[in-house]
Amino acid sequence: MGVPGPCGPCSEIYFDRGEAYGKPGGPIADESRYLEVWNLVFMQFERGAGGSKDDFPIEGELPAKNIDTGMGLERMAAILQGVENIYEIDTTKLILDKAAQLSATTYGAAEADDVRLRVVADHARTCAFLLNDGVIPGNEGRGYVLRRMMRRVIRSMRLLGLEEPCIAELINVSINSMKDQYPELEINRERIVAAAIGEETAFRQTLKTGSARFETAVAELDSAKISIIPAERVFEMHDTFGFPFDLTLEMAAERGLTVDADGFKKLMSEQRERAKADAKSRKAKLADLSVYKSAAEAVGTTRFIGYHANSAEAKLGALIVGGGMAKSAKQGETVEVVLTSTPFFAEGGGQLGDSGRIVSSNGAIVEIDDVQQPIAGLFVHSGTVIDGEVITGEEVLAEIDSARRIAISRAHTATHMIHKAFREMLGESATQMGSENAPGRLRFDFPSPQAVPKTMLVDVEQRVNQLLIENLPVTEAFMSQADAMQIGAMALFGEKYGDEVRVISIGDWAKELCGGTHTDFSGQLGVVTFLSESSIGAGIRRVEALVGADAHSFLAKEHLILNQITELLKVKTEDLPGRIDSLLNKLKDAERAVEQQRRADLLSNAANIVGAPVAIGDLMLFGFSADLDLDSLRELVARTKGDNAKSIVVGLTVSDPAAIIVGIGVGAIGNGIDAKSVLAELIKRFGGKGGGKPEMTQGSLGAGAAATKVLLDLPNLIAALK
Repeated sequence: MGVPGPCGPCSEIYFDRGEAYGKPGGPIADESRYLEVWNLVFMQFERGAGGSKDDFPIEGELPAKNIDTGMGLERMAAILQGVENIYEIDTTKLILDKAAQLSATTYGAAEADDVRLRVVADHARTCAFLLNDGVIPGNEGRGYVLRRMMRRVIRSMRLLGLEEPCIAELINVSINSMKDQYPELEINRERIVAAAIGEETAFRQTLKTGSARFETAVAELDSAKISIIPAERVFEMHDTFGFPFDLTLEMAAERGLTVDADGFKKLMSEQRERAKADAKSRKAKLADLSVYKSAAEAVGTTRFIGYHANSAEAKLGALIVGGGMAKSAKQGETVEVVLTSTPFFAEGGGQLGDSGRIVSSNGAIVEIDDVQQPIAGLFVHSGTVIDGEVITGEEVLAEIDSARRIAISRAHTATHMIHKAFREMLGESATQMGSENAPGRLRFDFPSPQAVPKTMLVDVEQRVNQLLIENLPVTEAFMSQADAMQIGAMALFGEKYGDEVRVISIGDWAKELCGGTHTDFSGQLGVVTFLSESSIGAGIRRVEALVGADAHSFLAKEHLILNQITELLKVKTEDLPGRIDSLLNKLKDAERAVEQQRRADLLSNAANIVGAPVAIGDLMLFGFSADLDLDSLRELVARTKGDNAKSIVVGLTVSDPAAIIVGIGVGAIGNGIDAKSVLAELIKRFGGKGGGKPEMTQGSLGAGAAATKVLLDLPNLIAALK
């Protein structure tokens, strides 16, 4: 092994593929002929830290020796099936063949295409499993890994010549190839495919938007006679619009352009450093994992007794101060406390950790504001010593904030009920993909290819509240996973469960595996009301809701506002939509009339604003600045160039930085002059950015570029371009 810990000698089993694959002599002579299919490590010793992989001390023998064995299942299948590689075995070849069919590509005809087909086959299957396990495409963690893999599938298919959507067919064939061994893939097919289609749709839009910005950049470079795309522009396309860097490289090469790749890498590196610094600042209160391991060795597994107790006596097993183990902590110090047993719930399963206080036998008090499990079974209570001095090893009384716990428990029970109600309304695919249970408030994430209709949200809300009135008992039971599945208990994607699981039942209506805290009866929730339903990603919807006193306060405030509106508009509640619609239509009519008058005033005063032109050869140059909004400026430039075929019109706002619009009359375009070249030259001299078409461009100049200076330089600038 490459790090301190168990180690031992190993043996590797190779399969000789025969003379057709290379010369004899073992894997040292020819790795392509000899394929490693099995590895055995005879774990016998404990090794220490060393200077290199092969230079380390042996600390002693292991008390329990073992053999760590690993067989390459797909490699073994390739050998038994007599195929060239793992991509051609029976399960993977189905996906590869589908990719070849969709892209009209022949596998084996060209190595570059073969590599892309293998990438598609491998990644599409992996994406199907990740989506099945509840991973959501995103920009962080495993969600980012999934997004990158899905986009590489789409990108590879585009490189194979397919421009049409393809992810649904690739995911479906991936499911077909593995569903016999993994039946959950078939059960969740609809959800998996919907999420994949949503991500593909979003990425195709990204490609469309990014391509448009790429074309704008190329046009600006052409005007400025530059052949290198600046790193800042490439970084913006990648970071802001999600446009793949490799696609930018490819498109640039097609146009005979290059990319400042080194500058781009530098900007990416700087961004990563900023992200690391941000993460470090957010984790400043957390100790290194090795410290938590030391605490776990000293205290052992924390015994959680908080399901049925709000306080408990315990021993203070470990203190962590400033990121290291400590014997004591004084008033004002931030600490992490590990107890032998605790009533505090540690954040997990979507439920926030408890808050409260720990009081020592000598009267010291630690105010607890969060509880986490950095290591499974180790409850770490974070807080501040607000009185006295706490000492490792002393007896303490741990007390949670009961009111806050009850409010969180209401939210958690409500989440179970909302989950069940959505599955009734939307079908079994409406599986919880994430949640947060906070005091009096919850959010619930679930897969859906489109927004849930307002009427269905009302039905779900009414269904839940009707069951609150029925006051169903909320009970817990511990059993094996098999027994839990037998009684129809719901398990959540992405959650890991032990051999024994805890099942929360709400009457006979809803059963779910859960480690969180709950009310005793559904009626204790009081009332549940939805705040919003929205998209948080491709194919993923989020419902936010209030429960208990928070829901009641919200509804009371809403009712008060509704009464105020009905009194203000002098209508009944049921007539409000019609009355508001009528008022909005009248407002639109009034705004339209104001706009018409504004245009009339602008055009009647156009000559005074624009002023007289300056003759440059056979062209007329109109340059002016005015205190106008962008729409009015654009309209004035368009009107002026339309009235004068051989005109160059440059309009600026008086703001800083100044907005600029350049218009060229149809008779003036040519001989190296158009709106793009004029704007490019202005940007070159005064800074700024912009783009557009040969007849009209728009942009902004650099800060401090005075309109008077710009207008003064215009004649010379135009003359130089001619």
